[in-house]
Amino acid sequence: MIRLPPIPPVMLVLRPEALLSQTPAGEPLNKALAAPANLTYLAFDRTTVSQTRMRVLIIDDEESICKTTGLVLRGMGHETVNAENGASALKELDKGPFDVAFLDLMLGVENGLALLPELLKSNPQMDVVVCTAYATIETAVEAMRLGAADYLPKPWTPEQIRQVLLKIKRTRKLAERVADLESRLSTDSPTTDLTTGEPAMEKVFSLAFKAAVTPVTIMILGESGTGKTVLARAIHERSSQKDNAFVTVSCPSLSRDLLESDLFGHIKGAYTGAVNDTWGKVAAADGGTLFLDEIGELPLELQPKLLRLLQEKEYERLGETKTHRANVRVITATNRDLEHAVSAGRFREDLFYRLNVITLKLPPLRERREDLQRFAKGYLQFFAGQCGKRITVFSLEAQHAMRQYAWPGNLRELRNVVEHAVILAGGEQIELADLPDKLSQVVPETSAADIEVGMQVPLEKLETEHIRRVVAQTSTMDEAAKILGIGRSTLYKKTKPK
Repeated sequence: MIRLPPIPPVMLVLRPEALLSQTPAGEPLNKALAAPANLTYLAFDRTTVSQTRMRVLIIDDEESICKTTGLVLRGMGHETVNAENGASALKELDKGPFDVAFLDLMLGVENGLALLPELLKSNPQMDVVVCTAYATIETAVEAMRLGAADYLPKPWTPEQIRQVLLKIKRTRKLAERVADLESRLSTDSPTTDLTTGEPAMEKVFSLAFKAAVTPVTIMILGESGTGKTVLARAIHERSSQKDNAFVTVSCPSLSRDLLESDLFGHIKGAYTGAVNDTWGKVAAADGGTLFLDEIGELPLELQPKLLRLLQEKEYERLGETKTHRANVRVITATNRDLEHAVSAGRFREDLFYRLNVITLKLPPLRERREDLQRFAKGYLQFFAGQCGKRITVFSLEAQHAMRQYAWPGNLRELRNVVEHAVILAGGEQIELADLPDKLSQVVPETSAADIEVGMQVPLEKLETEHIRRVVAQTSTMDEAAKILGIGRSTLYKKTKPK
């Protein structure tokens, strides 16, 4: 048995680097650990623990190997469980999932290679590292063929263990990014456009991207469809967490119990239908970004748990008392007035202030006239190409109707309207008749073709029509304002729906 010196009040961990520097090449790790001089300790703050904490199953019939390997892994911030044979290993897997297993090929009379398929069948997401003191090319090839993630010859050093786990982490991150990219491509959506000609949006983007490089919590406000999720993802991709997962949780989509399980995970039997242990979205986002969409709908009972995650980086799975840690960056979004919800007692005041460190307010599409024109053109190019049609422009009447419409559904509605119009269009431009009825009814009482200088129409209507025609013929609002001889802000006021 390894006797450790008394642990002082500060938290201490074994420092594997010291072991590595003091262990002669080829000397077994358990022999190095047996020498008291090699037991080196380092005071640390809890935040220095590995960003991605793993649950590791050590399957070996040698007690000393289990103990020494466990010491090194726990020193790296991971959780370990020991199993001396195949039966006990499968029993531990029935209790809950593991991220990694270190499997010895010689478990007494058992053959580790024969156990490998059973382990992967019980826990398909687990990476198995095969270990043996009798390494051969044949056994390594066979282990990899059966699904092993890596092969580690005995004796190993702490650095070799660290490198194996780093390789597994990198592989998982790459797989997550590929899955994320495939998911985004499969949505058949136009390319995200984060450019703008609107001063209000420029201010939002500037603040968002300055905050992105810090770990600060961000709240995004805006009507439904204004692009809150797109902005949250853009912040993640400009942050230090960009190589890790971006995980979205839609707060209104589930009941309270299911939402708690979706967020924090649950253990088997936690509620009716919980037939297996699961890790929630918080664990999936560890080291990355957790995006909570429509945070205003988060049940009051779950709000203290979210507050604890934000303040202490700790949480428990549903039905479990064991504390887990997760280093996640939280971004929230809502279309509700949270200050009013706080006053009404529907949202915790302390959670509101913890979330509301940096606030970004996205203006509705009806206040982004210049962006509206560019977005519509981008959607037109995308859907025309998708439908195999040679449509390049909107008619003047269609442009006018789109500028006058209020767009309550914002960018999401604009996307659907343009797709609808492209499908119905029979020519090389989008006509007013191709737009949904709710837009085609926005045309002025006197048609554009009827209004001429000198007609008996109010001066205001003549001015409105002249401005409309100039705006339709120019590519930007700045250009239109210059031609009309008025300021840009004045032009916005004159084109704003009444």
